[in-house]
Amino acid sequence: NNTNVPDGLSHDIPAYCQQYEEKIASSGGIDLQLLGIGRDGHLGFNEPGGSLQSRTRKVVLASETREDNSRYFESAEEVPMFAISMGLKTISEARECLLLANGENKAEAVKSCVEGPLTAMFPASVLQLHPDTTLIIDEAAASKLGRIDYYKWVESAEVSN
Repeated sequence: NNTNVPDGLSHDIPAYCQQYEEKIASSGGIDLQLLGIGRDGHLGFNEPGGSLQSRTRKVVLASETREDNSRYFESAEEVPMFAISMGLKTISEARECLLLANGENKAEAVKSCVEGPLTAMFPASVLQLHPDTTLIIDEAAASKLGRIDYYKWVESAEVSN
């Protein structure tokens, strides 16, 4: 009852997106935003180059995103070209964000998210501005972080306190 994923099969997408935003507002906002990151740094389906101020809307999926999601479909032709995504501004308004990433193919995206500049070309970098974001990543996804030793030290210091 408390999980709300956008419905990509809506017949009136603009109206649906507006209603989705209104539902978030009327319920008091999002407590926990669970996120994944694409290998190109997309967050949700907010592809590189989109607006950092975006709201829930229809998006065109990049070829890399379609390729990465093709494993969920029987053929490449079945992979949608469009999706409904919560916008980066909507995501940023959640009280807490939790980003999960694993695998070496996510390492560059994780580095850009954590250590790169805030830019629409790496949508996940918007999480640098969020006051309560937690990343849960494996060693492979962390492998390109320039300050990995520092992050491990911080984690151990927080656990011991």
